[in-house]
Amino acid sequence: MKHLNICVSGKVQGVFFRASTKEQADQLGIKGFVRNEPNGDVYIEAEGDEEKLKIFLDWCRRGPNRARVDSFKAEEADLKKFIRFEINYLHR
Repeated sequence: MKHLNICVSGKVQGVFFRASTKEQADQLGIKGFVRNEPNGDVYIEAEGDEEKLKIFLDWCRRGPNRARVDSFKAEEADLKKFIRFEINYLHR
């Protein structure tokens, strides 16, 4: 079991990135969350086994059809033991 903090930049908001990320995570059994950041990035925390996370990361590097990923960063962090994968919405 591994925990990753992932930041995706580019044309990643307004292209169903969060919904598509949740779909991918649910299919792979990944737990955590995804949210839009005020600066236009998408931030993801993901937990799962190494093989499934590798597949998930490959998908995050591309994103859904309408997205354009310009940069991508993933760092390992401490496990938080999420119980599901959620879309978090920023309160403005």
